[in-house]
Amino acid sequence: MARLHRRTLLAAALSAPAWARDPASPVLVMRHAQTEPGVGDPPGFVLGRCDTQRNLSTEGRMQARAFGARLAALQLRPSSLRSSRWCRCLHTAEELRAGLGADAPRVDPWPALDSTFDDRSRAPAQTTQLLQRLSALRMPAFELWVTHQINITALTGAPALMGQALWIAARADGSVAVTPFD
Repeated sequence: MARLHRRTLLAAALSAPAWARDPASPVLVMRHAQTEPGVGDPPGFVLGRCDTQRNLSTEGRMQARAFGARLAALQLRPSSLRSSRWCRCLHTAEELRAGLGADAPRVDPWPALDSTFDDRSRAPAQTTQLLQRLSALRMPAFELWVTHQINITALTGAPALMGQALWIAARADGSVAVTPFD
């Protein structure tokens, strides 16, 4: 009986998400979900006006909600849900929150996650802020950050497709460990 119980536990551990096997990943960083076609934002976009930005497509809204539902099914509940102030990220976070269920954390817009695509001079300071927050977090709680590909690459060195998420953790040497969310 003990042998069967150990096999069951081993099988459960091996099928668990990567972060459950590596409890040193306090952030799940996600690139916003699928958008309308385009790159960046239209000329003259205004941060607080979604009608001037490239936004989520219908598929992107469904993708984000399904991701939240997947997290809920895996019993992965973020302690905090932070987002870039760009509408495509905020809407991804809101749909994700809806998929998580009624007790999901509210979406917290955080300028450190804002896109640096149009002003790369902001990237070093924002990346430093993200690294400082990442270094300060401790498991078992984790935060979910919704941001842009350019920010994810600056932080981790790894690209991310729309709707893709990565577990990240700060290493002692200041670099970032990356584990794809599978």
